[in-house]
Amino acid sequence: MEISLERVCRHFELPGEIIALEPFGGGHINDTYRVRCQCDGDEQYVILQRINHAVFTRPDEVMENITRVTDHIRAKLTAAGASDISRRVLQFHLTRDGKSYYRDEAGGYWRVCDFIAGASTWDVPKTQEQLYQAARAFGVFGAMLADLPGPPLFETIPQFHDGRNRYRQFTDALAKDAKKRAASVKEEIDFLQTRAEMLLLPGKLIESGQIPLRITHNDTKVNNVMLDDATGEGLCVIDLDTVMSGLTFYDFGDLVRTTVAGCEEDETDLSKVQADPQRFQAVLEGYLSSAGAFLTPIEREHLVFGGKYMSMIMGTRFLTDYLNGDVYYKIHRPGHNLDRCRVQFQIVASLERQSDALEAMVRRMA
Repeated sequence: MEISLERVCRHFELPGEIIALEPFGGGHINDTYRVRCQCDGDEQYVILQRINHAVFTRPDEVMENITRVTDHIRAKLTAAGASDISRRVLQFHLTRDGKSYYRDEAGGYWRVCDFIAGASTWDVPKTQEQLYQAARAFGVFGAMLADLPGPPLFETIPQFHDGRNRYRQFTDALAKDAKKRAASVKEEIDFLQTRAEMLLLPGKLIESGQIPLRITHNDTKVNNVMLDDATGEGLCVIDLDTVMSGLTFYDFGDLVRTTVAGCEEDETDLSKVQADPQRFQAVLEGYLSSAGAFLTPIEREHLVFGGKYMSMIMGTRFLTDYLNGDVYYKIHRPGHNLDRCRVQFQIVASLERQSDALEAMVRRMA
């Protein structure tokens, strides 16, 4: 069923009449559009987005999480007398019947938030300062949510970073070997199996009560932070669909995983895939500058582990999908998921070789 985007927009309280609407951004999950509105001669942009309910099967719970999180951050910014609050936390528009989302006649879920002007996202950071600012913004995000009251947030993607679950999925795929590929990837399988304990450790830390569950973003790519065009400051954390309970080293580790090597996720020349300690330092300095005050000693002790763990998680997921016949991730060439897996495992190996130096760096800064 074809859905009229303008008709969807009219279900929301918008800041004026719609005068233009265009696809926006390069996200792979949700469909995103920028809407230009006009009221009394003034123009204002908002973002219209369809939530992918094949990935997020309970969009109502996603939006309840987001509303709780953004309301809490906005209240804290207001209490602190912060400037530019409308650019530091996402502001969502309600529908005309007071909901945070609209469900269309075809079953699609939609939301609208303000467009943050004068700020940009970067898929590939150009400078160490951008790494620092993105990491600092995620640290601020975690610190502000450390005292979120009320019940736990909904788990929007069950067992998302649960290493035990990901390892179980891998062993199932290996046992089935649906495409008879296991024999050709013995090296990758051995790499994973010899590090299985790494994937099991977070569950043990949680169950033993050694490490606290926090509100975490769970998708801390640099392009999920808006950087001010004029000052370069990390202004606002976006893409909040995966915000839920987690461990701080998930967020720090995913930042490390996606930035420390400075290469494409599917790089085929593995000699180019090396963890750069200067990149690690920029991420660490930025994150600790804002999150350091609320981290417990055991959370700080596991920051380097977080980089290895999140790289192992993603490498495991890519290898599992390769064994299953490339049914989850989109591929653009034969062996694409295997290339992605090898990059992640190479990052793990590089971080392992430098662990002592990186751990010492954490201790100095903490």
